[in-house]
Amino acid sequence: MVEELFFWKGSNNPNPNPNPFQQFQNHSNLLLLSGPPSSGKTSLLFQFAFNVASSAIHSNPNVVFICNQNRLDSKPPFLSQGIDPSSNVFQRIQMKYVNDDEDIRKYFAAFHLYDTLPKAVVIDDFGDFFDNKVCQQRYSNPRGRDLAMIKSLALCHNAINYANQKGSCKLLLSDTHTHQGDSPRFHFIYKKWIHTTFTIKEGDISGSFILKGRSYSRTDDTGTRSIKAAKYSIALQYLVFDGLINDQVEYKSTSSTSRTD
Repeated sequence: MVEELFFWKGSNNPNPNPNPFQQFQNHSNLLLLSGPPSSGKTSLLFQFAFNVASSAIHSNPNVVFICNQNRLDSKPPFLSQGIDPSSNVFQRIQMKYVNDDEDIRKYFAAFHLYDTLPKAVVIDDFGDFFDNKVCQQRYSNPRGRDLAMIKSLALCHNAINYANQKGSCKLLLSDTHTHQGDSPRFHFIYKKWIHTTFTIKEGDISGSFILKGRSYSRTDDTGTRSIKAAKYSIALQYLVFDGLINDQVEYKSTSSTSRTD
């Protein structure tokens, strides 16, 4: 469930989930977090990294958090209440600072050379690493950014598949462009490689948000389904989990790949 992936329940939780990936074991190992600007995506990604790094099912699990250092310094993530900032868990989260899409591809191109593979890789603001003008010049194509994203996602896909032949590894990306004017094109590109998407929308109160998951799979079901979505807010420099709500979702599928929730 979304709250087990992105929120901290604390040591007093009577039913802790030792495996935050259990619900997605039959889905893609590539996940996307899509949301508007200033909706707490970086905080959710960092909480996800913390949950994986503190998971009891792995021996000293480690997570690689890829981001732009300047953007992270200007807008640092907020932790959930109850997390000790001096916790040893943070030592298992490796910060990797990159400047553009080429840096990302270099990292994943050498994935098979690493002695120890991470249990998860997180990339904050993935789409922002692809400068439209630079990509157009590099590929001599007006759709250079699309080509660069496809090339990068294919490389990410191959690297994560390799890691899962050795053990268990997930890749979680976040992107804001899926909520902007070029949204349809970005959705089309992501859908080819990523079959599980978490979407953020604004709540009914200023500063509150609703997070829900959606996956793509084969099914013959049609109708309306009530799913659990997580409500959260950013308050007093903390990521606050406000509980679960029911969200009615219409879905329709045929023998081809379609959406389910």
